[in-house]
Amino acid sequence: MHCPYCKHCDTKVLDSRVADDGAQIRRRRVCQSCEKRFTTVELMQLTVLKRSGATEPFHREKAVAGVRKACKGRPVSEDDLARLGQVVEDQLRLAGSPEVAAHEVGLAILGPLRQLDEVAYLRFASVYRGFESAADFESEIQLMRAERELSPAETG
Repeated sequence: MHCPYCKHCDTKVLDSRVADDGAQIRRRRVCQSCEKRFTTVELMQLTVLKRSGATEPFHREKAVAGVRKACKGRPVSEDDLARLGQVVEDQLRLAGSPEVAAHEVGLAILGPLRQLDEVAYLRFASVYRGFESAADFESEIQLMRAERELSPAETG
């Protein structure tokens, strides 16, 4: 680790602590040359296993970009999308595996998107699940209605 002050390449770890429910490690360091102290944060790198077998680092913005298309013309703000991206990333990290299948990323998006905007959810699901006809939309809408009727009323 290079010192951010003098760029010396020899630093010493003074203290390490687990942070963010085990997803991060915070380290307090001191430079062996200028003796200044600084903190570093190590974060588990999530990788996505694509259908082709290739892997690439998980990027929250890439996941949000797909959702943004589904939300076009809907009353969904950039803040809403940022929160959804955070929820999806947190859900994937809590699974505990450093590598997730691309399919799992899509599944992690569906739940929070449905709560955010049902129309955007249907748009995203139609592409993600490969809807081929109006009947596929009808089936999904019937499922959504049935689940809504089964869930207890939020206002009471």
